[in-house]
Amino acid sequence: MPRPPVRLALLLGGAALVASCSGPPAAAANPLVTQGVLAAAGPAVTYDPSAAPDGARLVLEVTPHRGATTATLRVEGMVPDRGYAVHAHVRPCGPTGADAGPHYQDRIDPAATPQTPSSDPAYANPRDEVWLDLRTDATGAGSATTTVPFAFTDRAPESVVVHEKETTATAHGQAGTAGGRLACLTSVWR
Repeated sequence: MPRPPVRLALLLGGAALVASCSGPPAAAANPLVTQGVLAAAGPAVTYDPSAAPDGARLVLEVTPHRGATTATLRVEGMVPDRGYAVHAHVRPCGPTGADAGPHYQDRIDPAATPQTPSSDPAYANPRDEVWLDLRTDATGAGSATTTVPFAFTDRAPESVVVHEKETTATAHGQAGTAGGRLACLTSVWR
């Protein structure tokens, strides 16, 4: 049975996280879902207020469809006219950016460890990870959408991290890199 679309919103700076989903309720095995509405997923953390200001709003919508997943990120109140690289990560947010762990990969790089993320372009790429690079406008608003060729199962990302680089830097034969971690949203993708 396909999973319903999920919509997550956060206000940076410690405000409440709101999450909701449309469609039929998920199976009772997921304690975060009650009658089609997801409970608060966890903390929203700002690591660098100069680049991810308190009060900024991020909304993530995740829609599974036929073995693929589409993710759309919309932001408001971020730094105007600035680029950000945003990725799904394997663990929830914590007091430091490193707490979210490495990028979520559909096919996990066997050489990667929690301390040494993947640097193999066969794994660290936009077909195996969720990349949502975006650029804000003059008001600090922006959006990005990606569709990846996989669906989440019991193993799903647990956070979305806003990185400092304008885009995920890639070159032929090199893995994507995104720089330091500015903010994090603990999310529910399942």
